[in-house]
Amino acid sequence: MEDKFDCIVIGGGVAGLAAAMTLARNNMKFLLIERGEFAGSKNVSGGVLWGSDLNKLVPNYWEEEEGGWERFINHRRLTFMDKESTFSLDFKSSHFNEKPYTGVVVLRSKFDNWLAGKVQEAIDASDFAMDSFIATDIKVDEVLMENDKAVGIRTGEDEFHADSVIIAEGVNNLLTRQVGLQDKYVPADHMLTGIKEVIRFDQKVLEDRFQLNGLSGMSNEFVGWATNGIEGGGFLYTNRDTISLGLVLGLKDLREKKQKPYDVLNHFKKHPTIADAIRGGEVVEYSAHVVSSGDSRVMPKELYKDGILLVGEAANLLMNAGKAIQGMDYAMRSGILAAETIVEAKAKEDYTSATLKEYRQKMDESYVMKDINGFQDAVHLLHTETMQQKVPNLVCDFGKQFFTIKNEPTPKSEKMLLKSIKKHASVWELVKLGFKARKAL
Repeated sequence: MEDKFDCIVIGGGVAGLAAAMTLARNNMKFLLIERGEFAGSKNVSGGVLWGSDLNKLVPNYWEEEEGGWERFINHRRLTFMDKESTFSLDFKSSHFNEKPYTGVVVLRSKFDNWLAGKVQEAIDASDFAMDSFIATDIKVDEVLMENDKAVGIRTGEDEFHADSVIIAEGVNNLLTRQVGLQDKYVPADHMLTGIKEVIRFDQKVLEDRFQLNGLSGMSNEFVGWATNGIEGGGFLYTNRDTISLGLVLGLKDLREKKQKPYDVLNHFKKHPTIADAIRGGEVVEYSAHVVSSGDSRVMPKELYKDGILLVGEAANLLMNAGKAIQGMDYAMRSGILAAETIVEAKAKEDYTSATLKEYRQKMDESYVMKDINGFQDAVHLLHTETMQQKVPNLVCDFGKQFFTIKNEPTPKSEKMLLKSIKKHASVWELVKLGFKARKAL
């Protein structure tokens, strides 16, 4: 194996593979190292990949019969939940059917492995078909540094050298801290655990139950009772013949309230709405993993230094401002921009911060950092007790009154709403919430 590369990419997730694809298409000599048996084997997460960057990496990906994605999203739903009821904001539109799709559901073990195959095809078509590699089942122990500049990596007793290193190690920030871009572990206050079950159905049963047509799919987020009082929220995504059902829960809150993630998930599954949705399904996979909360205060102090760029969750690029959980799209865009910066660095023969700082500028000009910086107030607002508990209870209580028909005079909607507000919050609390939400969103 060639021991000197233009770039070494550490991590075969969405960010690392996006970077590798971009490098291959620009005739760069690189090594991608993945610690799993294959790309995706350790990436247990899944969900919706938003945006159209996938089409840039794999043009017309939807034409493949055995593509790496499950369904495209044409049905969005946000559900408020109390103990016995749900009240949903529901949006479905044929405009989502247009290609490239604005969101596709993926199962990461399948998707990452498929995308790695596409990267290999790009390598084979490049000028360095015999010199660039995807190496799996290898753990990177250290980024080699000389005069505070990355010069390669060490794995066991072997060393591989390169002009640059892209760190795509995910939320586990061991290498990010080793090279000095983060001082310490991210505190539990700003970390969440995602817990998920994949539940299988007969495909026709699934499509009938969730009103799917062809490869159309649905994403559903839940706020309120789902988390049994723990900071966080729930989700349900439709795959080909399965659904992904799970929760994202605050680690600090779990610890302080002495609850276990799986017990909270079972609590969620017992709600009448969820019990109806999963009836007759078979649990075929269970997984859990740590994710960032999307708070920009825990991002590394910088995304670059001499010879090094950080991408994806290694840079804590994730956000949930109430509209959608975004992480994979941020990872993909950051991987593309990092690789483009490395291509420019090679053209200049300068891999120092003087050139690599262009990556930071590209990120700041992209939708990724504009959204992360622009919606921080919304991230914080979403995690307040008012939004997590009081609003869902209030909304569901109003729904019970509004949709219940009795043989007696029906009060005006305003009276119903005021009754629910007084029961679960106060008018002043909602006024303050509305003012904050207007600024945040």
